[in-house]
Amino acid sequence: MGTFLLLCFSIGCNPGETKGKPAAEPAQTPVKKEPETQGRDSLKNIVFYGNSLTAGYGVDPSEAFPSLIQEKLDSLKWPYRVINAGLSGETSSGGNTRIDWVLRQPVYIFVLELGGNDGLRGIPLSETSRNLQAIINKVKDKYPGAKIILAGMQIPPNMGQKYSSEFRTMFQQLAVRNKIYLIPFLLAGVGGVPDLNQQDGIHPNVQGHKIVAENVWKILKPML
Repeated sequence: MGTFLLLCFSIGCNPGETKGKPAAEPAQTPVKKEPETQGRDSLKNIVFYGNSLTAGYGVDPSEAFPSLIQEKLDSLKWPYRVINAGLSGETSSGGNTRIDWVLRQPVYIFVLELGGNDGLRGIPLSETSRNLQAIINKVKDKYPGAKIILAGMQIPPNMGQKYSSEFRTMFQQLAVRNKIYLIPFLLAGVGGVPDLNQQDGIHPNVQGHKIVAENVWKILKPML
């Protein structure tokens, strides 16, 4: 349990992560260079929008789970471009501020992985839920036909058992209310497993990201 607590805590509090909003907007990173033989308009964008877990803190960008999803798509020769719009240390409030900039490009599928840092900082769940709902609304308003996947997260009971329990169910409620897809727990099979995390015992290592990619792929594949 101790390792799991550390893992959850680090999503928002690792010293190496960026705290607050950067002075300049971070770059959105296409995880691969599109083939010269395939036109830009022929590829549909899958945007991964989250914090350090999405950004791939501590591993090479090519080893982070969004890149692994791109590899799966390429192996099937499916016409999708994965864009990693993760930012270490991001909160739901920061994500709500940044989302308009990210939505400047077309979105076919939007994977929302935010809220973990809020829970670890004890931010009221009503505020986190409101920010996540605002992000979902903006995606729907800008791209009504876009499909949305919400990545569920869990936190240790540091803020009390009631808070951690309601935090977990908050993602389920948002998914049901908005009729969107849900990954029950993004770090299932990885959180608290030393061999699947980096030396800090917190962030997934290369092998951990492979399992996270499978957790995402189970929900994403049937949608394509």
